Amino acid sequence: MSIEGKQQLSPEQYSPLTLAYIGDAIYEIYIRTMIVTKANAPVHLLHEKSSALVRAGKQSEIVGILEPLFTEKERQVYHRGRNAKAYTKAKNAGILEYRRATGLEAVMGYLYLKGDLDRIRELLAVGLGVEAETLRLPFEQMEQRKV
Repeated sequence: MSIEGKQQLSPEQYSPLTLAYIGDAIYEIYIRTMIVTKANAPVHLLHEKSSALVRAGKQSEIVGILEPLFTEKERQVYHRGRNAKAYTKAKNAGILEYRRATGLEAVMGYLYLKGDLDRIRELLAVGLGVEAETLRLPFEQMEQRKV
């Protein structure tokens, strides 16, 4: 299917690496939002803080915390992502860390495509040791105020 295709897939139908592709972006936007809302700092400092949390080693560490909390479906998605044959490698991580990080990103992508932002926040809050509300994205805050 071409990239212009109009076929709508359920989250379960995407390949694990496609889920990880979108999950990587989702994970990073939550991390960057959390960091920026805590401090209006010079960009190089923001980058240092976010880089420390988005690197494969840190994501692998977070998986160790979250894996027991995954639902059965999340566990399946994680394993599919972790075991997928990736054609890239992490810059500063071993293969095990990279695969575990890919599995976490697949779960983030799955939950995002499912529309379950509350679950993303819940998992990231536990994994990062922060309050879930600190992970609320600006558009979610606006929607919450409308209610």
